[in-house]
Amino acid sequence: MSTTRKLWLGLAALLVASFAVLLWVGNEVHQQAPPLPSAVVSSDGRTLYTRADMEEGRQVWQSIGGQQLGSIWGHGALLAPDWSADWLHREAVAMLELLARDEGAASFDSLDAERQAALKARIQPELRHNTYDAAKDTITVSPLRAQAMEVVAAHYMSLFSNDPATAKLREGYAMRENTIAEMEHRRMVTAFFWWTSWAAAAERPDSTISYTQNWPYDTTVGNTATPANFMWSVFSVLFLIFGIGLLGWHHARQVSHEPLPPIPSRDPLTELKPTPSMKATGKYFWTVLALFLAQILLGATTAHYQVEGQQAYGFALANYLPYSLTRTWHTELAVLWIATAWLATGLYIAPLISGHEPKFQRLGVNFLWVCLLVIVVGSFAGQWFAVMDKMGLQYNFWFGHQGWEYTDLGRFWQIFLFIGLMLWLFLVGRALWPAMRGGKEGASIVGLLFLSTVAIGLLYGAGLMWGEHTHIAMVEYWRWWVVHLWVEGFFEVFATAVISYLFVKLGLLRVGSATTNVLFATIVFMAGGVLGTLHHLYFSGTTTAVIALGASFSALEVVPLALIGLEAHDTWKKQHAAPWMARYRWPIMFFVAVSFWNLIGAGLLGFLVNTPIALYYMQGLNLTATHGHTALMGVYGMLGLGLMLFCLRGIKPQAEWREGWLRGAFWLLNIGLSMMAVLTLLPLGILQLKAVLEHGYWFARSAEFMDRPLIHMLVWMRVPGDTLFAVGALLIAVFVAALWLWPKRRTAGAPLPQGVPESA
Repeated sequence: MSTTRKLWLGLAALLVASFAVLLWVGNEVHQQAPPLPSAVVSSDGRTLYTRADMEEGRQVWQSIGGQQLGSIWGHGALLAPDWSADWLHREAVAMLELLARDEGAASFDSLDAERQAALKARIQPELRHNTYDAAKDTITVSPLRAQAMEVVAAHYMSLFSNDPATAKLREGYAMRENTIAEMEHRRMVTAFFWWTSWAAAAERPDSTISYTQNWPYDTTVGNTATPANFMWSVFSVLFLIFGIGLLGWHHARQVSHEPLPPIPSRDPLTELKPTPSMKATGKYFWTVLALFLAQILLGATTAHYQVEGQQAYGFALANYLPYSLTRTWHTELAVLWIATAWLATGLYIAPLISGHEPKFQRLGVNFLWVCLLVIVVGSFAGQWFAVMDKMGLQYNFWFGHQGWEYTDLGRFWQIFLFIGLMLWLFLVGRALWPAMRGGKEGASIVGLLFLSTVAIGLLYGAGLMWGEHTHIAMVEYWRWWVVHLWVEGFFEVFATAVISYLFVKLGLLRVGSATTNVLFATIVFMAGGVLGTLHHLYFSGTTTAVIALGASFSALEVVPLALIGLEAHDTWKKQHAAPWMARYRWPIMFFVAVSFWNLIGAGLLGFLVNTPIALYYMQGLNLTATHGHTALMGVYGMLGLGLMLFCLRGIKPQAEWREGWLRGAFWLLNIGLSMMAVLTLLPLGILQLKAVLEHGYWFARSAEFMDRPLIHMLVWMRVPGDTLFAVGALLIAVFVAALWLWPKRRTAGAPLPQGVPESA
């Protein structure tokens, strides 16, 4: 049996086994999710909340931005509190105050340490004891807790209104005035927040661990790290060391030392004339840059809200473009512009690989581009109407704001985008098909490219697996299929296959070795990548099995990065393989940047927040944002820009390639991203971690902590890095525009720029 065939069988077995386990975990999440009762009642007979209150409260929360304004169970925006942690701590404090006053004290703080400890010991069993009655489908609370719940609910109803008493807090949370206009809707939101906090403290039946694995950390309510958090964190480090050792052994034993193929004397791709559909992808790259620039502008606006609350240099911006909306668009555009770059690359490279231009391919490419614009404009308009409270709850789920980070699009727009991806799959697949038939050379690597295209098209459909009233634990389960498997998983397989095939086309790699390398890389990545999805679900109402599997396999995601330096060096060397490779210097340099940020953003900073014990304290802090920014932009964004430049070489072969602009863009983007992480996100995250360990998770996300002068200074320190980054993005946008607007085609016999070979 050939090596290629063995690798294909190994990859198939791995994917079948991994997805089988992932689906089994999904069933466990469904079966073990925190119960949503028909009613919450007090022991003296009062009904405090009904299931309808909690479900409609969630709908209201989603319509105002959901996870884009604060967070639930740690997932969501970094500004404004985690509502689950905040409610839980406020409720505990309210109970302590009520008990202290019953004893005749002026306040809880006026008691001595011994008496304070006694009262804390008194409320903890009440908060942690699970009083859910499955037969009656109710949760029962004591009159003391019911009174504390009313105190906290009154605070939240004031906060989400325009009450002057909480105006300062709204400013600190970057909430617009009258965030929720109707009083009854505000009351329902308190029902949903209370239920999420109840699940964070109430112990599972026959267990001493809460539904969220004792997250958030808060000693006042008795939430501390579980033994499983410590144990599986140790195992994850052992898995990492073992995986790196195994990969190093395989590399030393199996790495091919066969000589490189004879390097062509001139660029093979210059002889390939771009087809009409390949040329039509040019408008996609214009769109990529427009979305990229818009994302940067919205990111700067979102960051500025951290220091000025509801305004931008005195202008009441929150009245027209509130924080939850700017952050929604910022995160969505990050995925959209990167995905558009990769989708355009697929449309460009498919006819290049097969040498076949299917009938009406250009029409399909143009139609898909129009659909993309309609989706962006339509979904963003719907989200504005929803967040501004101009769209009723009846239509919000379908056309407004779903409230789930990275999957905020209304369901109608989600379906539209899924259909668009199916069209993309059809267009790419039919153009690739001739290259996969008849056992042609390179058919295996093209086949892997096609299968990754299929996965990209189909996996977005996971975002359609939940409904308007699906349990939040199951929504989180399916949401991370999209964010992790779609964005981080199979797009990377697609990109690896594309880059390898491009180097094959350029004559720098042998087809056989490229096929083997890509298949092996896919196996190594997917060994941890599929089940590594579970590390996002440690504290989302799941069981210890999720921690065990997530910790073990997400550690394996870091393993391939151990040899990233070798990959980066090998990629960097390719630009010197032949004089004509100078044409591809900057696409290759962006690929080298991908390797660097893979090591730093995905590897170092990713593993920092990867283990259960680390994430227990760091989830939803700026340390996770440091990983998110450096991995999403550093790896996937740089890769999208590199692929775009590769395609533009073919679309505009004779246009002047302004090296200086690309050089400036490359270094400004990378230096700006580094400064953003080092000067603001990382130190801010470390300060938050210290606050968590000293006071509890609620404090690190509170307005009291985030409104400190030191925090404001760190946010302002983003300006230099953000400015350099923005200038770099503008440079690359102007560079691309110049290819069409000021091509300055070289006339025959005109001298070439210094260092550029004749074949360029």
